[in-house]
Amino acid sequence: MPKPNLIVLYVADPLASVEFYRKLLGKEPMVAFPSFSSFELSGGFTLGLWAQNSVAPAPSVEGNRSELAFMVEGEEAVRTHYDEWQAMGLPIAQELTKMDFGPTFVALDPDGHRLRVCLYDE
Repeated sequence: MPKPNLIVLYVADPLASVEFYRKLLGKEPMVAFPSFSSFELSGGFTLGLWAQNSVAPAPSVEGNRSELAFMVEGEEAVRTHYDEWQAMGLPIAQELTKMDFGPTFVALDPDGHRLRVCLYDE
């Protein structure tokens, strides 16, 4: 059975998105083409960035209907990410708050994709 291991975000400006995720993740992309680049993530996952004007078949809906979550250990790590991402100038869609699952916040990438930081599930 195939193992799901690739998360793909459709992006308007691939070069800008690569630069954004290069800074956010602190690493270089594994592959970089004009219309697609990817970054290795932990746990065997890969983050792909695909130029939305070259996606085939074309996506039927736009908007942020999903999130890329960054799970961290400890409430202090959530706050540290919040402070660091604010200092980097990321737009904050949800201020640091406490929800049923613990402290969390949501920032946005250049295409408006939601980036949530929260605690690991216990």
